[in-house]
Amino acid sequence: MIIRDATQADIPAITRIYADSVENGVASYELLTPDEAEMGRRMKAITGDGYPYLIAEAESGAETAAATVLGYAYASPFRTRPAYRWLVEDSIYLAPEARGKGVGGALLERLIGRCESLGFRQMVAVIGGAHPASIAVHQKAGFASAGMIKGSGHKHGRWLDTVFMQRPLGEGTATDPDPDTYPGTLFKP
Repeated sequence: MIIRDATQADIPAITRIYADSVENGVASYELLTPDEAEMGRRMKAITGDGYPYLIAEAESGAETAAATVLGYAYASPFRTRPAYRWLVEDSIYLAPEARGKGVGGALLERLIGRCESLGFRQMVAVIGGAHPASIAVHQKAGFASAGMIKGSGHKHGRWLDTVFMQRPLGEGTATDPDPDTYPGTLFKP
């Protein structure tokens, strides 16, 4: 498996993976699948502000002409208010055939490293449907429970809970961040 930065050329695969989560899963609370143009706009908004957006792909072999996208992960703002700029929210989506094979954990590990190197201080996971596999991958990566909202969504004919998990990045809250370096520079008064 190779983990690399996502590009606009990955949008068809990203859209297919996300469509499965929207239509069949509970990780996303969307009810209608966004099209490729919308997914491209979303990627551009995230990467345009310097947040990481990653792809996991199976290496192509002699029998295949192209690599297969197994999943993707990105970090994005948790909220838009400027004091939150040191906190990122992670999102991970996997192709059905890649689930349970360590792909999500590998993407999360790389995403954590990238966010630490960028200067972010906290990462939060907002786990729709309180999915046990998502909770487990985050626990393994050092996340701790930060709360639950019961009945936060209704999808596929049932009420869903949302679990919040959090972990420090880099120096966490041990030191004050430098507002003159990224991500401090995301706020321009």
